[in-house]
Amino acid sequence: MRFRACGLSDVGRSRNHNEDHFEIVGDGRLCVVADGMGGHGHGDLASRIAVEAILEHVGNACGLTDAADPAVRLGMLEAAINNAHRKLLERVAADEELLGMGTTAVVILAEEGSAVVAHVGDSRAYRLRQGVLEQLTEDHSWVNEQVLAGFLSAEQARAHPLKNVVTRALGGESGIQVDVEAIEVQPEDLYLLCSDGLTTMLRDEQISEHLRLVGERSVEEVCSRLVGDANELGGLDNITVVLLAVEE
Repeated sequence: MRFRACGLSDVGRSRNHNEDHFEIVGDGRLCVVADGMGGHGHGDLASRIAVEAILEHVGNACGLTDAADPAVRLGMLEAAINNAHRKLLERVAADEELLGMGTTAVVILAEEGSAVVAHVGDSRAYRLRQGVLEQLTEDHSWVNEQVLAGFLSAEQARAHPLKNVVTRALGGESGIQVDVEAIEVQPEDLYLLCSDGLTTMLRDEQISEHLRLVGERSVEEVCSRLVGDANELGGLDNITVVLLAVEE
């Protein structure tokens, strides 16, 4: 298998600075998206610290162990996100002006035939396989908890005034629970990591329409079109997308 990835981050049309951050390592085997919060530039700092800490931990761990083993990668990503969480807590403890800063994180670490996806918060991972879009992550948000409990419909959740309230975030409390899962990877799979600036503007059906064009269009062009459509629909938040294509 061969991996091909690209990413794009945009401030949107309602914010004056971008608090999202993403990184793609190598050919895309490791991709990270983080959506910071805290205002006054603190969200930008939080997302950058988190992404750098995750990459540093995975890079160090890969030098010491066999990262091709899915079980090893499960523990590796969970530890990497916990490491980022600790670094954020340490930074806040050293500077009380940073109190309240935090970030979401979603990560994919892929190898031949399998991948591990880990996340905290409401940044998402999707997979398009044979034209069918599947959300691989479950939002850690107040509205999603209400949907799961049957108190809100998915449509009500999209328009709810508390839709941006996350229930888990790096840096937000002393302990953090990371959702991590191993998944099968097949040729022609397409993976999308994104911040909620995309998913609050575009419905899954619209996202799927764009992703199905990969092949006719480059992953770079599809990234650009996703961000462009989110802006055309209002661009109410920062918008970040990372696409990872799996090829024979």
